[in-house]
Amino acid sequence: AQFRAVEPGVFALWLPGAQPQAEQGAWLQQVFGERAFLAVELHREQDDAARLLALQLLAQQLGMTALASGDVHMAQRRERIVQDTLTAIRHGLPLAECGAHLFRNGERHLLTRRALGNIYPDALLQAAVDLAQRCSFDISRLEYTYPRELVPQGHTPASYLRQLTEEGMRERWPDGTPAKVRADIEKELALIAHKSYEAFFLTVQDVVRFAREQHILCQGRGSSANSAVCYALGITAVNPDETRLLMARFLSEKRDEPPDIDVDFEHERREEVLQYVYNKYGRERAALAATVICYRGKSAVRDVAKAFGLPPDQIALLANCYGWGNGETPMEQRIKEAGFDLANPLINKILAVTEQLRDHPRHLSQHVGGFVISDEPLSLLVPVENAAMADRTIIQWDKDDLETMKLLKVDCLALGMLTCIRKTLELVRGHRGRDYSIATLPGNDEPTYKMIQRADTVGVFQIESRAQMAMLPRLKPAVFYDLVIEVAIVRPGPIQGDMVHPYLRRRQGREDVNYPSPEVEDILKPTLGVPLFQEQVMELLMHAADYSESEADNLRRSMAAWRRGGDMEQHRARVRERMQGKGYASTFIDQIFEQIKGFGSYGFPQSHAASFAKLVYASCWLKRHEPAAFACGLLNAQPMGFYSASQIVQDARRGSPERARVEVLPVDVLHSVWDNTLVGGRPWRSDQDPGEQPAIRLGMRQVAGLSEVVANRIAAARAQRAFADIGDLCLRAALDEKARLALAEAGALQGMVGNRNAARWAMAGVEARRPLLPGSPQERTVEFAAPRAGEEILADYRAVGLSLRQHPMALLRPQMQQRRILGLRELQGRRHGSGVHVAGLVTQRQRPATAKGTIFVTLEDEHGMINVIVWSHLALRRRRALLESRLLAVRGRWERVDGVEHLIAGDLHDLSDLLGEMQLPSRDFH
Repeated sequence: AQFRAVEPGVFALWLPGAQPQAEQGAWLQQVFGERAFLAVELHREQDDAARLLALQLLAQQLGMTALASGDVHMAQRRERIVQDTLTAIRHGLPLAECGAHLFRNGERHLLTRRALGNIYPDALLQAAVDLAQRCSFDISRLEYTYPRELVPQGHTPASYLRQLTEEGMRERWPDGTPAKVRADIEKELALIAHKSYEAFFLTVQDVVRFAREQHILCQGRGSSANSAVCYALGITAVNPDETRLLMARFLSEKRDEPPDIDVDFEHERREEVLQYVYNKYGRERAALAATVICYRGKSAVRDVAKAFGLPPDQIALLANCYGWGNGETPMEQRIKEAGFDLANPLINKILAVTEQLRDHPRHLSQHVGGFVISDEPLSLLVPVENAAMADRTIIQWDKDDLETMKLLKVDCLALGMLTCIRKTLELVRGHRGRDYSIATLPGNDEPTYKMIQRADTVGVFQIESRAQMAMLPRLKPAVFYDLVIEVAIVRPGPIQGDMVHPYLRRRQGREDVNYPSPEVEDILKPTLGVPLFQEQVMELLMHAADYSESEADNLRRSMAAWRRGGDMEQHRARVRERMQGKGYASTFIDQIFEQIKGFGSYGFPQSHAASFAKLVYASCWLKRHEPAAFACGLLNAQPMGFYSASQIVQDARRGSPERARVEVLPVDVLHSVWDNTLVGGRPWRSDQDPGEQPAIRLGMRQVAGLSEVVANRIAAARAQRAFADIGDLCLRAALDEKARLALAEAGALQGMVGNRNAARWAMAGVEARRPLLPGSPQERTVEFAAPRAGEEILADYRAVGLSLRQHPMALLRPQMQQRRILGLRELQGRRHGSGVHVAGLVTQRQRPATAKGTIFVTLEDEHGMINVIVWSHLALRRRRALLESRLLAVRGRWERVDGVEHLIAGDLHDLSDLLGEMQLPSRDFH
């Protein structure tokens, strides 16, 4: 029925296959009439002549026109090996076993007109040309309409959006909306109406409303934080009366594609938001956008090597040659070091095909959260398919396709820090008696900023990385806008554009700030004459080079595309001519343009940085004033962030001059529930009587191999009555062998049976059943000696991922002293530039794309952490120690400048053998 209802302009090509079925062709001819064609494919095979004759006779018999068709799979014949490899990958078979899955020859490539003339009769080629000329398609014919059911009866989308905006204005500014903000809102509402985007804004507002009603923390970010309307609607958190915003960065009259509104939701509860959208609009009208996953070196070599029949162990070795930590090491050297012979033709062929597959699309995946919602079924516009995750639907277009089609996309993103903050605020409210939201936390808190200036920021939002920590003592944030700058400045864009050092010198009073005009001063004064934000670049060009809003936005797009082959240079001459015409010096123009080009490496819009700075301040305030609740909330929000549970606990227990120490209690089936909890302490009464910080009781979520269902059964059984003994625990909580072993290994039975060895024995002999005669004599408990300290720590890390006992480095300290290796605490008294020899557990490795092969390593011992800088030449020479060690010794130069401390590595040695079986995985980041 669908075929019979097709439009008159639709044509049908019949590909008859190796054994043509005449009845199929007859049916198509009956449905499509003269719009049905028989496609003849000839690929220089032995039976071409016979096949051509048979198909011509069949077409004549059916009354169909035969035409030439190519079945093209590659651009050139030499790409056949890639085509065959992709076929093997698709079928999950080695090439040697693909057989009939592979084409018989390499002729399915693009052909010249002359080559086509040597294969096909002129009549078939002419028929193909005639049909091509009859075919036409204008993408604008695909009509897209945004849903309108959110508009109540008696309202238009414009009137309802205005009503909600006015209501939001009264809530945001109870004493009256500032005149400038009202003018901005009126201008924005007019532009939204002109673009017919009202339904889009209403949809986002509805999603945010749902989240807030369900007590799911959310906050808009990105360019949408430049929107005063979004702020009034409660979508974003950046007050346009307090921050300089630029609407053109978000929405402009000449821009031909819809704006982006990105909203972050708690990462543990975002699925509730997604399902709300699906349920409200139906899965036929709402779907996630797709994203095209392309081959990178490691994924390409894995698939190619498997297709060529390499054994799994060799595939793993070869894939490791493409690992992120190899830096500038030549590929030939990596291959040789992995034990492969470069003279082996098979290895050479695998490497060659791997390079050809780089950046080639591998598969279609789902976008991180981009929702497309339509008034009509999406299948009328684009193919729709079920996602791999249950209850999700995706379309086969990515974000670039959506921009081309002018489809509006709502980005519902996941952010772990929102989960952490919500859980922390709940703990503070319930255990400390302080009822706060992100918006009502005390602002401009001096103790919080002092903590930030000391780079005491483990676990907080955004400024927790080692690079950010190195910046904090130099920038010394003291007010909220400093946090906005801090978020934005440690990015590839400002670094590549040489903006960081000039800004710091000016902030520290070591360099004068000169502005060539009052207009430039007005725009760049907040950042001391250095354009750190995209909005500043746009405003600068609008005032100093007479760019229109649309021209400035076009340049902003060129900035984003420049590294991908964009057209930044077309703007250079125009900027120079216009700025010189207004009296600006060539040196200033060149300096500004080079800084603008730096944004091609990724620069933040100010609105985005301001949105993130809100969460930076909130997380820092909570860490400073409620350290127990913050650490507990952070642990309960894992996995997320930069640091492991072990580092979070170590940091909380260690405290700092600005922050109280937190006691942490072990997992215990007599006290623990699933989540980590707060116990003891004294509630906050006032700033003069802040009470006492509670302790953290580790929850059973920390126990490896134990499910939440089992933990909840234990807690529920314990709530009924206390456990009499191990047998009672296993019986009433219905513990299987896996759960019993997990609890014993985690030391969670300490309160019931004593040490780990006793717990292992007790659990090994327990069956979850009642004794035959209650109260009958029981076998005398066997007493076991406690494991040695090192064994306990090893078991802690293996079963819980952290230890509350001695730090592993404390046990190794005598051996470190024998090797004349310093503890990290001893570095505090060392002068700048002195040579030192230290060692620590490797907790992080980072290799930023802008660092030219330099790798940053974080070492930890019983006293704290340090940042080690490994230049590229040493990274090449000591690659194995750098990338594989769990315990790393470093000889180098100790540096302390502007309050920033780090170690410049001169040599590296792997001491992991001293740890024995202890596994302490590092978190490695690009």
